[in-house]
Amino acid sequence: MTLEHIRVTQQARDQLITLKRRTGIAHWNVLCRWALCRSLAEPNVPPAVKLTLDSNVEMSWRTFAGEHGDVYWALLRYRCHVDGFDLDDETLAQQFRLHLHRGIGYLVGDSTLTNIASLARMSSTGH
Repeated sequence: MTLEHIRVTQQARDQLITLKRRTGIAHWNVLCRWALCRSLAEPNVPPAVKLTLDSNVEMSWRTFAGEHGDVYWALLRYRCHVDGFDLDDETLAQQFRLHLHRGIGYLVGDSTLTNIASLARMSSTGH
């Protein structure tokens, strides 16, 4: 795995600040985990956009994934396999970034996401 450090765009940083305020979740990594899973749950492949990772929000893979790093990595690998991508480290890292940013956008754009309870409810209903 070559994805040692995770950095987000300035737009994603601003969206994460909004999500922190709405949910009360204080840590970037927790919100980013939710965002990754939210995007992975979508059947469509995230659009291939060029991301400018220019914010000061940066974390290690270990901080992002915590003790469940193998699970998140396996989910990403499986999703890339299903989507027909190569499973080399560069492709996996790129797909991770695209899923992470798409997921952050989905979370911040969800008008029903007003607190941590609605975030938990979203996970149980899939919406």
